[in-house]
Formats: sequence, structure tokens, C-alpha cells
Amino acid sequence: MTKSITLRDANQNFAKYVRAVEAGEEFVITRRGEAVAKLSPVSAKRVLTAEQEAVRRRMVKRLRKGWNLGIGKIDRDALHER
Repeated sequence: MTKSITLRDANQNFAKYVRAVEAGEEFVITRRGEAVAKLSPVSAKRVLTAEQEAVRRRMVKRLRKGWNLGIGKIDRDALHER
């Protein structure tokens, strides 16, 4: 979803908005309520923000640990048994 920001806010917080754009966000810059520019990523390559990277690390750690489903250990061969 594209967010709308004022020209003044874009000028005062430019580095913050560039980091957000690197993380995949888009912004429409307005002057007196009218859209005048769009700030968007050049490529599809996504760079995670520090907060997103922390969430990703926690998720990977939890996935590696797994969940106890009360059915014992299951290996790949058991899952794909014919």
C-alpha cells in the first residue's frame, strides 16, 4: 500500500524514507494536498529493516527448533512414505 507524506516531512526525514523504500515501501509526496512525486524502489531486491531482520532471525530460530505435536519425531522419509 502506498503511503502519502508531505513534502516537508519528506525533506526533514529523507534518510528514514529511503530506508523504508529499500525495504519495499512506496510513498506519494504531496504539496498542499496534491500529489507531486512518488518515492519507490528501483528494483525488486528487498532490503530488510533492522526490525524486520530481527523478526526473521527469531522466526528461523523457532522453525529450526520445531513444535511438539505430541506424535513423536517424524523424519522426511516417514512423511513421504508411499
